[in-house]
Amino acid sequence: MIKKMFTIACLAIVITACKNETTTKESKAEVDISAKFNEMLDNYYEEGLQLNPLQATFTGDNRFNDQFSNPLAEETVTKTKAYYTKYKEELAQFDDATLSESEKMTKAILNWECDMNLEKYNFKTDYFPIDQMWSINLMAGQLASGASAQPFKTVEDYNNWLKRLEGYLEWMASAETKMKEGMKAGYVLPKSLIVKVLPQLEALTVEDLDKHLFYSPVKNFPEDFSEEDKKLVTEAYTKMVSEKIIPAYKSLHQFMGTEYLEAGRASSGITEVPNGADFYKYQIKLYTTTNMTADQIHQLGLSEVARISSEMEKIKEEVGYKGDLKSFFDHVRNKKELMPFTEPQQVIDNFNAIHDRMKPQIEKLFDVKPKTPFEVRRTEAFRENSASAEYNPGSLDGTRPGIFYTPIPEVAKYNTYSDESLFLHEAIPGHHYQISLTQESEILPKFRKTLWYSGYGEGWALYSESLGKELGLYTDPYQYFGMLGAEMHRAIRLVVDTGLHSKGWTREQAIQYSLDNEAESEAGITSEIERYMANPGQALSYKIGQLKIRELRAKAEKELGDKFDIRQFHNQVLETGCVPLALLEDKINNWITASK
Repeated sequence: MIKKMFTIACLAIVITACKNETTTKESKAEVDISAKFNEMLDNYYEEGLQLNPLQATFTGDNRFNDQFSNPLAEETVTKTKAYYTKYKEELAQFDDATLSESEKMTKAILNWECDMNLEKYNFKTDYFPIDQMWSINLMAGQLASGASAQPFKTVEDYNNWLKRLEGYLEWMASAETKMKEGMKAGYVLPKSLIVKVLPQLEALTVEDLDKHLFYSPVKNFPEDFSEEDKKLVTEAYTKMVSEKIIPAYKSLHQFMGTEYLEAGRASSGITEVPNGADFYKYQIKLYTTTNMTADQIHQLGLSEVARISSEMEKIKEEVGYKGDLKSFFDHVRNKKELMPFTEPQQVIDNFNAIHDRMKPQIEKLFDVKPKTPFEVRRTEAFRENSASAEYNPGSLDGTRPGIFYTPIPEVAKYNTYSDESLFLHEAIPGHHYQISLTQESEILPKFRKTLWYSGYGEGWALYSESLGKELGLYTDPYQYFGMLGAEMHRAIRLVVDTGLHSKGWTREQAIQYSLDNEAESEAGITSEIERYMANPGQALSYKIGQLKIRELRAKAEKELGDKFDIRQFHNQVLETGCVPLALLEDKINNWITASK
């Protein structure tokens, strides 16, 4: 009996040892797979920065500050296609069954990235290299100012920008070449957009260097520069701006103001160019990260416009206005009490005051806040007339702050009625929280820290606007009306963007529809409609994303009841970084199930 028990015990030890050895081998295999997966992700990120050195600069990685990769050059296109094809194939080698939940999401995101970036080359986007709002020349102007991501702290920094400008000049020349090719093939901008580009180019043909944007760094030397350094750098910048930059802008301005303007199309929508309908389907998928059709989005927009209109009627009654809603829009647009400023700095001060008012409440909704500093600044003069308010992310290392830029072209006409919702959207807890927390994450792989999906990113920012009352704002009915106006603005976008690009609407029809349904000024609405014309589909992302996040919050509140914690919900949404909406929905559903 003892002998038998001893044999059984020995056998058990052997079996346990075998199991432990098997478990150890399996654990080692999992570690090996995870290590290989992460190595592949690191390589993808590193190669991506080399392909797009401007992106590296904006993240705060200064290794490539002297480089400019021309996306219009055939060599760049070939390299970019090979890059995404290579990583698409490498991803396929990792079986989902061998990956953690986080790694599965990362794999799905990277697959999406590869697919969408490769599909883009089915369309002739290179025939539209310049527009009034989205193109590289506007980014170059920001960098040239010396107040953006390109550093100007050392002599090497100054020389790096000169080298980078050589690549930018090549891009300017190839942009003109591509537009000429586009003219022959039927791909040209609408005339109404071309005329908005011309003053932007003309502003950089000024020959007085002290007034030239690209000469700005010379006027702001660091204190530790020697007189010899200043002399050499000044000579180099004088030569670059006088002999290369100004002539390049004159050439481009001349071309776009004559033969390109003459060839400009009268139509407004992208379906009027070859393959335009398929391109719009691609843009919808790119920006909403859904498979919704233009018709579905158009109908959703109409229903949202009707819903928000009824909410606006309540505010109109609350403030005692007796006319109809359309005349109330004019009342709000022109109400003198809502245009109190005489100096641009007062606009900046007002946004900072909004921030101060909400600080005591922020802890109730967010227990994780970014470390990256934050500033409000006025939009640079050269692009102010065509710009919208926007957020520029801080650097990955936190040394450059996140910046909320607000255009103030005419301070006396600046209307404050939507300032609270605008701050929530562009700044806190909108883009600044969402982007900064992503960049500061110690869990996400590097490439996910700089991803941008408009459906998620703009959806979060619009959702943030709805948090105003919970954050102690919207106590003034006009400010709450401003929030409704901002939401209406995004609902209108669903109608007019699809109207322009799938239903044959003209620019004028879209402007009139907006004037009929929101309180924005005609000049502001015109600028917005032209923005949608320049980048079809982008404007759809805000409302689609917001509705999805609100839907997920409502579901969590209902299913979790007393267990629902708004701070934890916000953590769940924000910790993923930017993701396609379907992946966010899966994550929140899993969290709800686990929380039960």
